[in-house]
Amino acid sequence: MSEYFEFYNPVKLLCGESALENIPYELERLGAHRPIILVSRTMMQNGILEMIGGHYHAVIESDIPKDSSFEVVDDLASRARVEACDSVLAIGGGSVLDTAKAVRVLLSQKKMMLRELLGSEWLTHGERIPFIMVPTTSGTGSECTGVAVVQDDKLKVKQEIVSDSFLPDVAVLDPRCTEKLPPKLTASCGIDALTHAIEAYTGLQKNPLSNAYAYAAVQLIGKNLIAAVREPKNENYRMAMAYASAMAGIAFSNSMVGVVHATAHALGSVCGVPHGEAVGLMLPRVMRWQLDTVEQGYSELLCAFCGPEYYAETPARQRGEKLIEAIEDTLLHLHQKCGIPTTLKEAGVQPKDIRKIVNLAANDGALLVSPKSARKEDIFEILQNMK
Repeated sequence: MSEYFEFYNPVKLLCGESALENIPYELERLGAHRPIILVSRTMMQNGILEMIGGHYHAVIESDIPKDSSFEVVDDLASRARVEACDSVLAIGGGSVLDTAKAVRVLLSQKKMMLRELLGSEWLTHGERIPFIMVPTTSGTGSECTGVAVVQDDKLKVKQEIVSDSFLPDVAVLDPRCTEKLPPKLTASCGIDALTHAIEAYTGLQKNPLSNAYAYAAVQLIGKNLIAAVREPKNENYRMAMAYASAMAGIAFSNSMVGVVHATAHALGSVCGVPHGEAVGLMLPRVMRWQLDTVEQGYSELLCAFCGPEYYAETPARQRGEKLIEAIEDTLLHLHQKCGIPTTLKEAGVQPKDIRKIVNLAANDGALLVSPKSARKEDIFEILQNMK
């Protein structure tokens, strides 16, 4: 246990049935009168703004690309200034939420370009800009993390930017937001949340509070992920995955992630592999590679993921390996059910891409808190051993 640690989670959560309808009240409570609403095109077409209701003068933007960039953020912040917006409401998946985080910070800090803030600790609070987030997937946990991933088109990489200023005032988890999520996306988002929780639980910055959130998230995912893919209309499964995603987000926002995410970021930048699918490819391979370092943590998580009965009947020395096997079985099931890739070839990764992926991953900040030091040759070996 760390002798000293910090834990921060100031987000108010609205959860469950009719949570969306409380957003107008929350905007009023926060003093917001003219929000810029960043919403995914799909949710806009599904009528989510009509579900929310309310009467306020809003500026609406639904044309946000899958991999949002610095330029998109700068343009949206500029539009918000011109339109005299005083708050931000974000409704969508990871790209929409990350874009909204960056826009909110630019408005708060009164900066024109996101690049101006790279490398800054952002110690000043800046102008208060009310901020509400509504996730429409259950994977990134972005609604509870001080992290934003934005594409840097100049450097051709995804920049992972960390700041407490990214955290919203309110996050809304409503079962209607994920009811039309395709099975493949439900699966890949669930694996992303699982990876957040496992890396948070075993990383160098873990602490008792982050571990509590991470363990609970693994427990919920173990019980509900496959069921949510099989029965997408079941609100109980969808909400369980939404809770797990948020708790995993809280966990890794305080303890960070590791080698799985470092390589997944590189797979996304070099080959365009969707993030949830990329972490699914890497998770069991990286877990087996670092099993000798974090076997105790994996042994504990076996109980969460597979249940106390299975944990009790598994010999102590085998529990870490059995967790990896259980995750491999889950990934295989999801591959058969909805086609998430289980090999680099299935994900569209070519042998010629490996060196570039290794070089990018080796410079990813996530490696700093990895429980096992990963060198270029280690990452190369992991990738080379993948079928």
